[in-house]
Amino acid sequence: MNPTLTFTKAQALGNDFVIIDDRTGQISLSSAEISYICDRHRGVGADGILLLQPSATAAFRMRTLNSDGTEAEMCGNGIRCAAKYAFDQGLAHLPEMMIETKAGLKKVEIITEKEGVAQTIRVDLGAPNFERAAVPMAGAAGEVVLESFDVNGSTLNITALSMGNPHVVTFIDNISKAEVARFGPLIENHSDFPARTNVEFAEVTSRSSLNLRVWERGAGETSACGTGAAAAVAASSRIGLTDRIVQVSLPGGDLAVEWAANGRVFITGDAQLVFTGTVGNVT
Repeated sequence: MNPTLTFTKAQALGNDFVIIDDRTGQISLSSAEISYICDRHRGVGADGILLLQPSATAAFRMRTLNSDGTEAEMCGNGIRCAAKYAFDQGLAHLPEMMIETKAGLKKVEIITEKEGVAQTIRVDLGAPNFERAAVPMAGAAGEVVLESFDVNGSTLNITALSMGNPHVVTFIDNISKAEVARFGPLIENHSDFPARTNVEFAEVTSRSSLNLRVWERGAGETSACGTGAAAAVAASSRIGLTDRIVQVSLPGGDLAVEWAANGRVFITGDAQLVFTGTVGNVT
């Protein structure tokens, strides 16, 4: 492992991250090191690591490293945590900042702040893409909307889309009975998804609200997922179950999601910096 690393633990709706400031671009983490740091019994404990690195086009680059050692394109809750860290630490002074991700540049806005501390944060996640090739998902060209999908002998109706990262949304009648631990890993690792996928189990409760549980690619079920909430709202609106402004209730709390008239999806919520610390060489 690298020599002693300084980190900040952060969370948004219970989706927790280890933030490592690497704006000098000198830190390299192996899959084993990532998994160790994220281990809740032997390491710091987190759903993933946010590695903040230099960028030529934005305030900084955010790399999202899953707890299993793989790298994700983007993270909606993570980017709010990263933006709060940057704002609170004075690394980005404006209420609006661009953050580079593997899914492209993302605009993040500090909606409310108190005495230099970010409170409410809004993220422009871009437009959803329901095309099969964009997810990516194997099969004939076209959109994946309410498509029958066989999962180990069971048939689910799924809507698949990209929010810069892959998602599969299935709608159920009762969120408490969602078989997340059963179907989540089967769909995540299904051969039809060459990059694997996140999986959302959504219960629509009104035109403007839904309940959601998420099996995250590379992390398992988490208390919340920002891009997953965005995907669920885009899917529910696309098939006429909800309007385009929806409150999404996740195990970790509520997230405001808007699929705006310009086609882009925005998520709004808070984030917290929990504590700072150091982690040393474990090899």
